[in-house]
Amino acid sequence: MKKLLLSVFLLSMTLSAYSQGFSIGPKVGLSQTKLDLKSDDFKNGDSKFGYHVGLFARVGLGPLYLQPEVLYTQTQGQFSFDPEDQPIRDYEADFNRVDIPVMVGLKMFKLLRIQAGPIASINVNSELKDAGQTVQNVDFEDATIGYQAGLGLDIGNLIIDAKYESSLNKISSSVGNFSTDQRINQWILSVGFKLF
Repeated sequence: MKKLLLSVFLLSMTLSAYSQGFSIGPKVGLSQTKLDLKSDDFKNGDSKFGYHVGLFARVGLGPLYLQPEVLYTQTQGQFSFDPEDQPIRDYEADFNRVDIPVMVGLKMFKLLRIQAGPIASINVNSELKDAGQTVQNVDFEDATIGYQAGLGLDIGNLIIDAKYESSLNKISSSVGNFSTDQRINQWILSVGFKLF
């Protein structure tokens, strides 16, 4: 994963030398998540809110741009276990991770942006609360790959991004050494500020 971070940093620095603009700054936001479990015994629960905080960089390439980010993300998920011969029990999972999305976007009308790209997530500390003996052997992947897509607004030095995040598991179960099958679907709203 250190190689991935170094590669993103070096790519950003290299492109900044040829770009029409380079900016960097802090970014914070909220997300709304919902687990999507594929099992007859498990039922999806209500949506939960989470947050993220970190840094973004943007390299302008004419009307196109590249926007890598490094974010600490905390999300939650809720589900219920509903086997035929046992009472229904509700569970909550906490997902704490470092997210590294790399958005490629197109600027329109000097204000609006459309964007999409891959996101790598590194598990920091994810757990299933009060699992007891009913749900055992929960194995969270160390790192996964997914995608994000959405719209953005630039208002002076302020950037606003609205994105949807999901898994690539309908396309492939893995990308290189990264799993694509452990990712919650979420809506993301974030605000960043260009320091320069």
